[in-house]
Amino acid sequence: MNIGVGRRAVIDRATHETRIHVELQLDGSGRADVRTGVGFFDHMLEAFARHGRFDVTLSCDGDLHVDVHHTMEDSALALGAAFDAALGERAGIVRMGDATVPLDEALVQVAVDLSGRPYAATHFAFLGERIGEAPTEMVSHVLRSFATGARLALHARQLAGANDHHIAEATMKALGRALDAASRPDERLLGEVASTKGTLSA
Repeated sequence: MNIGVGRRAVIDRATHETRIHVELQLDGSGRADVRTGVGFFDHMLEAFARHGRFDVTLSCDGDLHVDVHHTMEDSALALGAAFDAALGERAGIVRMGDATVPLDEALVQVAVDLSGRPYAATHFAFLGERIGEAPTEMVSHVLRSFATGARLALHARQLAGANDHHIAEATMKALGRALDAASRPDERLLGEVASTKGTLSA
């Protein structure tokens, strides 16, 4: 079930590997109720919601007896799909946004374009193989999965950092802030789409 009304969306996604329910309100206050069974990932999604000022409810029952991959990947796909649905025709929004976020020694820049075309480029230099129970390689994979579901272009790059948790958390905070900026209504557009081709949904 996919429902998108008034910059709010509800997504249910079920496979043999995961069962996911997502509720997203773009014009929220940063509240998050996230339960994926992966503590570090929950923390990252909570940071994303808080700094994007999105209200997010997300639950995932995944095959954690295998590993965390499907849970993190599918949750990011579903959250991205909710973002896509909540944007509707993408008329009247700023469209592009970026944020550079520090967290102690870490500094990460994220830029997004709500173009309707999924693409992700990430550049990180993690020092270890895991953060909690999550492989560090999943940070980039989550971003790519979210960009695919949300149908947006996303660039994320680490500018500084010596602590993997700080790098990952700064990334999710920057993503939230960049998306908040890009999804804001622009009164100067008078409800039109910020594109010379006249659509961001085709």
